Amino acid sequence: MTTVERAGSRQGLPAAPPVPGTLKADPVLAVYVHWPFCLHKCPYCDFNSHVRSAAERGHDPWSEHYLASLAAWARQLPAARTATIFFGGGTPSLMPPELVSQVIMRILEIWPPVDDAPIEITLEANPTSVEAARLADLRAAGVNRVSLGLQALDDAALAVLGRQHSVAEGLAALEEAQRHFARVNLDLIHSRPGQTPEAWAAEWSRALALGTEHLSGYQLTIEPGTRFATLHRMHRLDLPDETAAADMLLLTRQLAAAAGRPAYEVSNFARPGAECRHNLAYWRHQPWVGIGPGAHGRLPGASPGEWYGFAAIRRPEEWAAAVRSGKPLALAEVEPVDPDQAMRDALMMGLRLAEGVDPSELARRFGRNTDTVIDFVRARDLAEAGYLRVAQGRIRPAGDGWLLLDRILAEILR
Repeated sequence: MTTVERAGSRQGLPAAPPVPGTLKADPVLAVYVHWPFCLHKCPYCDFNSHVRSAAERGHDPWSEHYLASLAAWARQLPAARTATIFFGGGTPSLMPPELVSQVIMRILEIWPPVDDAPIEITLEANPTSVEAARLADLRAAGVNRVSLGLQALDDAALAVLGRQHSVAEGLAALEEAQRHFARVNLDLIHSRPGQTPEAWAAEWSRALALGTEHLSGYQLTIEPGTRFATLHRMHRLDLPDETAAADMLLLTRQLAAAAGRPAYEVSNFARPGAECRHNLAYWRHQPWVGIGPGAHGRLPGASPGEWYGFAAIRRPEEWAAAVRSGKPLALAEVEPVDPDQAMRDALMMGLRLAEGVDPSELARRFGRNTDTVIDFVRARDLAEAGYLRVAQGRIRPAGDGWLLLDRILAEILR
């Protein structure tokens, strides 16, 4: 992607890049709300999260800032509709419930739901006792799905990951979540320092028995700029080797399928019909808008194949200052996405899904011949080798292709 304008001044507020006047006015939106505050920065986390005091992250003036940003986006997308809402972070369970309620109500006022059915409204939560106590209030605020970051069912592992809860506290929070929400996801991380496939199989089986409709089982990745990256560079992280990590990925898929929660995406597992509809919008390359510091969005233009990427100012105080100064979109970047690149992005994300992608549908959406992006000869070779399945007009990973997805994409993308 080519950056049209990138705000980066070191003094004063960043210059606001222009918003294209050719955005599609009536997209069906997945609405992402970013709450950037945490009680503690985990050593593996590279998300836009910031440790601030309770006073600094209180209801006022953040309510005014979020509502002003929403009003500005409403002017850009006057006829849009809401498909899903997702509060991410940071730690959204630290948001004042009254602010969560205000944001939900405002979103549904400016962009009514697509149909009469209740929309999916997800909020990520940490399982400390303080945040678990907020779950009833968050349910009353309008949240109907909660994603709980347990991350491990082992106290020693939680300490290594820098988490602020114990296993007992996490399980108590999960019980509280299941009391208030019909739809609950729990997150776990595998391929942690010192972990074996056998230990992970026991831990994952325990998690599957906890009764949630949806689980996310992510492989630990070492992200640049994190504390773990420093430790890894210093050879102070005893990570599982590639073979052990692959075994854990296979065990994750096999055990989840046997428990009635098959993988619908590389790291996500759900009972049929319980998939996260908001995240499916990302993986299916559907429009989404991001509200809050550092939030990203991707929106279609008025012409076929025309897309734009957006990113808000990352630092909370600078984002808030931009909103107050009359720049309520508080954007740091606006980038046009070349149609071929948009189609590549859709293919890369779509192949993460069990449903795969339909090249003919991509051609219709982006107004391009898929031959310019996909090497179909190589795709057929990989299908004959058992790494891909090409059937009924769709391409999807198969067999060990799930373990080698990055390499497969590198081979079939022109």
